[in-house]
Amino acid sequence: MNKQEAKLRIEKLKREIDKIRYQYHVLDREIVSDSVKDSLQHELYKLEQQYPEFITPDSPTQRVGGAPLSKFTKVTHSVPMLSMEDVFEFQELADWETRIKKIVPNRKIEYFAEQKMDGLAVSLVYKNGVLEQAATRGNGVIGEDVTQNIKTIEAIPLQLIGDGLTSIATSVGNRQTTNSPAGGRMTNIATNNVRRIAFDDILEVRGEIFLPKKAFEELNKEQKAKNLPAFANPRNAAAGSIRQLDSKITARRHLDFLPYGLKTNVGVKTQAEIYEFLNQLGFKINKHNKLCKNLDEVEKFHKYWQKERAKLPYQTDGVVVKVNDLETQARLGAVGKAYRWEIAYKYPAEQVTTIVKDIIVQVGRTGALTPVAVLEPVLVAGSTVSRATLHNEDEVHRKDIRVGDTVIIQKAGDVIPEVVQALKNLRPKNSPVFNMPKTCPICGGAVTRPKGEAIHRCADPNCSVRVRRGLGHFVSKGAFDIEGLGPQIINQLFDSGLIKSPADLFKIIEGDLQPLERFAEKSASNLYNSIQKSKEISLDRFIYALGIRQVGAEMAVDLAAQFGTLQKLIEADYTQIERMYGVAEKTAHQIYDWLQDKKNIELIDDLQKAGVKILPYKSPVKANKLEGKSFVVTGTLPTLSRDEAHKKVIQYGGNVHTSVTSKTNYLIAGENPGSKLEKAKKFGTKMISEKEFLELIK
Repeated sequence: MNKQEAKLRIEKLKREIDKIRYQYHVLDREIVSDSVKDSLQHELYKLEQQYPEFITPDSPTQRVGGAPLSKFTKVTHSVPMLSMEDVFEFQELADWETRIKKIVPNRKIEYFAEQKMDGLAVSLVYKNGVLEQAATRGNGVIGEDVTQNIKTIEAIPLQLIGDGLTSIATSVGNRQTTNSPAGGRMTNIATNNVRRIAFDDILEVRGEIFLPKKAFEELNKEQKAKNLPAFANPRNAAAGSIRQLDSKITARRHLDFLPYGLKTNVGVKTQAEIYEFLNQLGFKINKHNKLCKNLDEVEKFHKYWQKERAKLPYQTDGVVVKVNDLETQARLGAVGKAYRWEIAYKYPAEQVTTIVKDIIVQVGRTGALTPVAVLEPVLVAGSTVSRATLHNEDEVHRKDIRVGDTVIIQKAGDVIPEVVQALKNLRPKNSPVFNMPKTCPICGGAVTRPKGEAIHRCADPNCSVRVRRGLGHFVSKGAFDIEGLGPQIINQLFDSGLIKSPADLFKIIEGDLQPLERFAEKSASNLYNSIQKSKEISLDRFIYALGIRQVGAEMAVDLAAQFGTLQKLIEADYTQIERMYGVAEKTAHQIYDWLQDKKNIELIDDLQKAGVKILPYKSPVKANKLEGKSFVVTGTLPTLSRDEAHKKVIQYGGNVHTSVTSKTNYLIAGENPGSKLEKAKKFGTKMISEKEFLELIK
């Protein structure tokens, strides 16, 4: 076989193997045995080894291969991966409908009901039809590149199928509707009205990675055979599998994938059409999803699968309800960290009874005191529960939970252990009422309850638990990410007197570590080098590491993007912080007050003197076309949600505010702009449409 013949044979083999994969993993049809597929794949592998210049990223042989990674790199999502609001009762679902109908009155709304997969959300980016990058959700803004592992999942196409790479034929219109046992309507798109839908060379698909029940059982059998601990549930197993540095381990876990959305505008009009489009690209879609004309049909769908979900090959903890029309979705946009147009309608939690052995009080890194019920271990929703948070004193009194009580435990949404109520008829005599301690159970310092808050707090900032947990947060993955510096080592360094504050970490030398228990020369060197490597840190991660109350990873990114440098953030007045999009008044006070505290500024100075270098914020978009410009968004935009518009302003170097002032440069105005339009006219602010805004950053 000469070189040209080998090239043609390789192409034919790739097409045939992908056809077999598509038939089996997407259409559930086995057209040849596994041994036949293995034989074809082996022939392809040998030819590619002989002619490596013909190996392409979409080749079936590239699903598993390459050396193990040393670590995962970070990925900034083009559009944030937002979370979802949960509801547990039909009335809550009806209240959600009432809220969205106020925003889009006089519109008939249909819903698309989907199985809520208990898995791991990922983003898949295809360039010219070939899988280029896969990333986890992470904090919603920044995830991790897991492309090498994602390629091992056969349900995910490495090469999209369809009519060419720059356009795809999909059929729309002419829906064929049939009744389903779940009370919704099966919707198939007829094939006689075909139109071509153009898309850019980048196509982003979002979906859920999950571990089927059967694969989960087999995995735990293997764990048991190796005398390793079993995984608690399929979701944890799936998440752990995706984060393996060696893709060969991921491949052995037999993960699966189902898409749920598309972040590229391809011209389809509804959520139902998105699924049809994705199916034609080569993705398996969930055949149990249903189009529902109203909430009554959604309720029938929910009740049906609540009873029948045990028969499904995967775990599901509810139904995702989406507005079907995409234009209406765009008008509804997002509020906070969730879209208005979708909601998770959870199944009732599984409930069991157990006994409260004790109520203890834990102290967090911000000084928050949290009562926790210590329980007789009990199995609920697939995992053993021995502790459950009681949230705060008011909650304990409202439910009247006491030591010795027999209580009902549930996992809300099959995830979080919760004490529902005490069975008072079974209560021991003379059980004392629980009250929060007057002094900190760790340091003995005073306990206060700030006005308007439900949380009691230790008032001593030097409380050892507060300091230790603060250090744990400081070195955590989303912050300085110091490898090898876990809770036990932090406690050891703290108890030995080597560290009292985060800045002390960067003053440690190897000789300080070697005398400590469990520290040999090699481990001391490794930890020292890890600390040294972490000295250079991005502004957003540094802000997150500081542990300011109510400033999570996403808020830290927003603050870094708005102010650019640490010095500008420190010098910001309260108004500048409060006017930022997404910062509530209470949060603005927390940030401003923290930055006004001399001890906190001294900590920042100490860190910099110890060699910490804080890098200015670097936008994921190279061109800072909006640098120095201030924007306010008002009304309903044609295609962008308000949150998406804000993120684009920040990505391109601009500033976003919630109110119009004399310093506002642009007002991006959509339909129903409200009072902000009048303020803009008063101040002479330039008013632009969404189209004009997109031209600015083109």
